[in-house]
Amino acid sequence: MGIMGLIMVAMLMLGFPFVIVLLGPLLAYLGITMPNMNMQVVIQQVINGFVPPSLVCVPMFILAANIMTSGKAAARLVEMIRVYVGHIPGGLAITTNASCTLFGAVSGSTQATVSAIGGTMRPMLLKAGYSSSFSLGLIINASDIALLIPPSIGFIVYGVVTSTSIGKLFLAGIGPGILIFLLFSIFVFFYSKIKKIAIMEKASKAERHKAFKDGYLVLGFPIIVVGGIYAGIFSPTEAAAAGVAYALILEGLIYRTLTFEKLKKAILDAGIVTGVVFILVGAGQVFSWLISFLRIPQAIMPGIIGTDPTQLQLIIVVVIAYFIACMFVDPIVAIYVLSPIFQPYVVMTGIDPVFLGTLIVLQAAVGSATPPFGCDIFTAQLIFRRPYLEVIRKTPPFVLILIFSTVLLIIFPQIATFLPNAAGL
Repeated sequence: MGIMGLIMVAMLMLGFPFVIVLLGPLLAYLGITMPNMNMQVVIQQVINGFVPPSLVCVPMFILAANIMTSGKAAARLVEMIRVYVGHIPGGLAITTNASCTLFGAVSGSTQATVSAIGGTMRPMLLKAGYSSSFSLGLIINASDIALLIPPSIGFIVYGVVTSTSIGKLFLAGIGPGILIFLLFSIFVFFYSKIKKIAIMEKASKAERHKAFKDGYLVLGFPIIVVGGIYAGIFSPTEAAAAGVAYALILEGLIYRTLTFEKLKKAILDAGIVTGVVFILVGAGQVFSWLISFLRIPQAIMPGIIGTDPTQLQLIIVVVIAYFIACMFVDPIVAIYVLSPIFQPYVVMTGIDPVFLGTLIVLQAAVGSATPPFGCDIFTAQLIFRRPYLEVIRKTPPFVLILIFSTVLLIIFPQIATFLPNAAGL
């Protein structure tokens, strides 16, 4: 298994497609060490990864986000926030944070948020005097909040793998997401004052009224999804369907920006992204099966945490493992591969799976923007056509804030558990 891991890292660095990196060494390992194994077992495990009904909401959330992104929703959201905070120190950077946080409630995807909000905010940040590296670091890290604010594909996958309530996970991500937004905003406020970044002229009441009138309906999406689940009106899958319906009504009938060609492109793009996600899910399921089949948890875990670990010991090991893993592989695969290793110990120590799931998805968010292979780094490279080193140069302060947020969440788990407990789900 160690040699297989080294081969996977080497293939990643050589630029092989991620699916090949996952399945190629795995199939080679099985062919060498288990030559008599029926490969139909592997195919069956891939298919088993697609079986859970909860995964149905993934393509619907992706489609809803594509529909909203194809219109003017992102630009209206940005403008609505900018007119209220743009005149304070760091106003544009705070606008970026807030827009990423709120758009995360539309997309559930860090990459979609980088594209939608980054494309609008980066020219404004550069014009205001922020460096290119700082604007890129801010955008990719603020977009990570989208992985915590529902609907989150990370929470859906974790819920499926560990049989944890996705509705509870959605609610648990709100508190940490708001915490990170506030910490990022405090940082950029002082950073902007120190760097003497120019502030924008204060918007008039008329400008604020117009921006709010143009953009407030975008907030209906998170209200429907989160409010519907919180009130017990929708299951997560039903909330995803309601989100698609709302996106169609908003962009098609109210804003009138959705043409047939845009809708067709949104559906096709949703199919492509869903295909990629489900390939990762299938590959992750095969790894999960192999880990259980080879009894790897029983072989390695006692040596790492002992036979009778405390909750804090296990939490620290889980956080470190996911943080490192998500720096190298997609969070979906990390969740599928690592969860079977830790799950027996999670049950044994009595850790709240909702709280732990929030910590794990937070590590996925950190890893998405952390070198060497954070997926948001490459998304920003592709969208903004900037060199790798320029993209990552100003990420360390934001990563440190995310690590600090992890520590706060461990010390004060109520940040994550308050809303699920209050909802009585």
